[in-house]
Formats: sequence, C-alpha cells, structure tokens
Amino acid sequence: MNTVEILRKYWHHESFRPLQEEIIQSVLDERDTLALMPTGGGKSVCFQVPALAKEGICIVITPLIALMKDQVENLKAKGIEAVAIFSGMTKREVDIALDNCVYGPVKFLYLSPERLKSDVVRERIRYMNVNLFAVDEAHCISQWGYDFRPSYLDVAVLRSLHPSVPFLALTATATAKVVDDIQQKLSFREYNVLKKSFFRENLAYMAFDEENKTSRMLRIIRKLGGSGIIYVRNRRETQEVTRILLNEGISADFYHAGLETPNRARKQEAWKNNDIRVIVATNAFGMGIDKPDVRFVIHLDLPESLEAYYQEAGRAGRDGKKAYAVLLYHQSDRDQLQKKYQLSFPSIDYIRQVYQQLANYYQLAYEAGEGLTIDFDVADFCSRYKLDALMTLSALKFLERDGWISVSEAVYLPSRIKFEVSQPDLYRYQVENAAYDGLIKAILRSHGGAFDHFVPVRESEIARRLGKPVSVIAEMLEYLKKSEVISYLPQTDSPQIQYLRPRADSKRLHIDSQYIRERKEMKREQMDAVLNYVDDRKCRSRFLLAYFGEYKPEHCRICDLCLKAEKTEGLEDKLMGELVEILAEGPATIDKLVTRMLSGDEETRLAFVRKRLDEGKLKVNGDKYYLS
Repeated sequence: MNTVEILRKYWHHESFRPLQEEIIQSVLDERDTLALMPTGGGKSVCFQVPALAKEGICIVITPLIALMKDQVENLKAKGIEAVAIFSGMTKREVDIALDNCVYGPVKFLYLSPERLKSDVVRERIRYMNVNLFAVDEAHCISQWGYDFRPSYLDVAVLRSLHPSVPFLALTATATAKVVDDIQQKLSFREYNVLKKSFFRENLAYMAFDEENKTSRMLRIIRKLGGSGIIYVRNRRETQEVTRILLNEGISADFYHAGLETPNRARKQEAWKNNDIRVIVATNAFGMGIDKPDVRFVIHLDLPESLEAYYQEAGRAGRDGKKAYAVLLYHQSDRDQLQKKYQLSFPSIDYIRQVYQQLANYYQLAYEAGEGLTIDFDVADFCSRYKLDALMTLSALKFLERDGWISVSEAVYLPSRIKFEVSQPDLYRYQVENAAYDGLIKAILRSHGGAFDHFVPVRESEIARRLGKPVSVIAEMLEYLKKSEVISYLPQTDSPQIQYLRPRADSKRLHIDSQYIRERKEMKREQMDAVLNYVDDRKCRSRFLLAYFGEYKPEHCRICDLCLKAEKTEGLEDKLMGELVEILAEGPATIDKLVTRMLSGDEETRLAFVRKRLDEGKLKVNGDKYYLS
C-alpha cells in the first residue's frame, strides 16, 4: 500500500494535513528529519504511516508513559501490533515484550528513554529489523530545551545499533538554538528541518493582571461558550476549581496523572464527546488528545516557559474557528514563579544530602543497589527528613543527569498477572484447590493470553463477578503468587527510583556544577521571557513568534493588546474630530475642551490633550488652547 492508502485504511482520512506528506516522504527517502509541528498538527501520523509502509519495526522514544500507553491502545484498536516498555515493568514483562519485537509481528515498540540504559534492551534492539527511530518530544534531548531530560542523551546510542536507519525527531516547540542542538545530539547525517509556521491566525492570545481570577474565569467561560480546558498548578487545585464550576452550574471534571487509567479514559471520553464542557487539569492533560472544537484554554497560573505555554494554549481552536488562550495572573504568581526558580537549583551540598538520605530511606549499604528499582513516595521522604519537596525533586534531577539514579514520572499502572504454570498443571491445581477455582476461571474468561504475557486485571471487577470483597481477591492473588501459580504485580501510581550505579559515598559524589550554573542561566532566560510576555504592550502573537525565531511584520489584530490598540486608535480619531470642531470656534480653556468633548471619560480626554501638546499639534497661550 502507498501512504495515502494506509492513511485511508487506518485513519479514514482522504488526505494528509499540511506538512505531514513532506515529513513522511523525507523519512521514506531515508533522511534524518526534524519536524517542528505545532500542537495538534498530527505528529504521530508522521512516523506511524511510513513505518507501516516499510518492512520491519518502528522504535518510538517518548518520556510520557500515559501517552505511550494511549498510543499503543489506539494502534491495537486499529489492528496494528504495538507494545510499550516503560518504568514500573518487571524484567520478565520486558523480556516477553522484547521477544515479541524480535520474533513476532510487532510494528511499533514504544520505549521510555531510561530503558536505553539497559544492556539487555540495547542488545535486543540490535537484533530487530528496525525501519525507523521516532523521537517524540525531541526538545527533551537538548539542555537548552524547556524540558531537558538527561535520560534522552542515551537515545543517540540507537545510531550505533543501526547506523543506516533514519531518525525522525518531532517536537511542537523549539527555539533556533534547540533546533540545532537536537540535530547535533542525534548525529544527523545532514541538516534537515521541516517546519510549520507557529502562527495561529484563529487563536486570540490574552493575558490579564487579575486580582479575582475565579470571577474573571467564570465570566470568560459564560461569555465564550463551548468546550474548554483550564490548566492549574497541582492536583489539589484541579478538584477545587472543578467544585467551583459545578457550584456555578458549569459542567466540569478534573484530570491529573494520579488517576487510574480507566477513570482517566472515562473523563477524557466524556470531555471529547461534550458530555463534560470543561476539563480542569494539570499539564499531564492534552498529550495525544485531538479535540478540534476547544473554544478556550485558560491558565490560572503563570507557566514556567513560553514553550510549555504555547503547547498547552495551542490545544484551542484546532478546527480553524475562533478560539481564545487566556492567561490570568497576579503579582503573587510572579513571586511564586521567582521562588520556584530559586528552589529549582539547590546547592551541591544539598544534592549530596538528598543522595545520602535516599540511601538511608531504603537502608541501602555502600556498593549495593545497582539496578534496583523501587517505588518512591516523595511526600513521605521529604516529611521524614524535613526537606523541601521542590528542592528535593530538583536535586534528584541533577543526580539523574550525572548518572547516579533514574526517576520515573508518577503514573497509574494497573495490577498485572501472568500464569507461571502450564495449562494442564493449572487445571490440576484447580481440581486440588477448589477454593481458587472460581478466581482462576474468572481470569481465564477475560484474559486468555495470560499464559504468554502479563495482562492487566482489576481486582474490583473480579470481586464483583465472584461476589467477594476486593481485599479477599487481593489476598487470594497474593496466595497464588506465593504458590508460584502466577506472577502478580499490584497496582501502583507511585513514581519510581532506579539506582544506575552502586551506592557511593555522598562526600565523594561527582556533581557537575558547571552544568547546574548553565541550566540556571537558561531557566532565568525562560522565566524572564514569560514575565516579558505578560508585560508586552504590542502584540501577543508577534511576541511568541519572535521567541521561536519567526518574524511576522504585521500584528495579529485579535489578541487583547491589538484589540486595545484598535479601540484606542478609534477613540483618538473621535477625540481629534471633536477637538478640531470645538477649536474652529476659536481658542478655548481646558475646562471648555474637556466639558464639550463627548468621547471617553474625563481622564482620557485630559490625557489626549496632553499628548497633542507634547506632539506640538496643540499650543497654549495663557489659559487658552489653539491648533498649531
């Protein structure tokens, strides 16, 4: 099949979106390609279509576990074989998935970048028939990017495993410096950037310094109508803002990464189908969700970077119709942003202290722990050692960057099981252990593939079918695990820490202080750009475009600043006409001018007269004004 036939068969579209076809052709021509596509441009199609057009498997690198799982499920729903390997999976689960990629019909392998540190994973990739390496969120590989992840530096090793296989790097936001850095880090064989303009002619950017953000938010939602997203800082705020909206009669729900997968999917679907009008979310929401008719995106906190803001705001108006991206802020938000910046760069001594207390927390001996992966409760850890949470998370990132540990994102992983005995042995066990027969049958009815690979199970669903409490089902599964009938991995929504090296003496721990200084300077520039954006007095769109290295001579004419300028210009034209008419009768005092002019309020008329005096269009003689 050619690419258009593949698009029709699996996506039911008749034609590609702008730039998609050029990117796909570049990949099919075996060229390393960096694709810059704004949010909602259809990035996944750019690697999925060419991968399906060629023999072999496409390896996709992405840091977002939730997105990884969603894309695998979507591909499977289309009848396309896909698997994902991410933090939280056991060695057995990983082995089974990799075997299917080497020997089975799998077309897409999704990997978190941390997995590339594993010699086993690298060696198995060497034996795969790889047709493309797709690197999503490619800005993460650049230390100048807004979301640099040290683990992304390992992506470059894929070049040595399959030197002739092309890379397709994809991102929605990158400055000129980051664009160059991505290609260098991935050892592109030639400079090749395909870019779509960052300008969104239908999206009105607005930013308001607002004392009462809740009241302004409600007015905006009622005035605009339609579906929308409200972004907030943390999980607690998602529920608080949702409660306010519901009390005001606005259909709403909340979303964050800590939700169980079925619950998260239900909320997404309800919002996508317009059963829920407004979704209140952390920045975990939106990746891979293509809802075209979003009329507004409201941020109730200042973003940490314009890259993040552009990506989140860009989820509005993908259908090409008028939409609004509104940022509400106050002085306290500026203070919070400054404070967060300071806490993001702890001292070297603090980083060493966190490393030492992490080892104490897990009772890890010197020279032990290499390869150990453990659930990490950051709140409990910080509480026990009286540490600041943000400074601690920042310290962990720097420890990760220097290769001591790896920290995964917090994401819900359902319980998983796999039968470790053959079907005849399982049947014999059921006969000999009648109390477990019903449970085993319930699993077999729903999960026939559990002999070959780990399958997700919901203890609550099994409990409902068998008429038993969930706690009893969990105990029974644990017993089957101890009896070595199954492997059973209970659900978790904790982040995880993996020790990449044996525990070292914290006093001799090498921390790259030069890198921390450079990173701090870059973060300062990003923070200043956000503050300059809200303080801008010309055009929001032009400011954003300039930040991303794109020049646009004219104003957008739809942002709050452009509308205000147009309104001011129209008012000044009216005031000038009134001034000329009054002074045609002869010189007049300021009181007479301000009283007889009709447009604007008194303060506006006085300011207008002063401005004309400064420009020399008005003169004054004594207390009488006249045209020059």
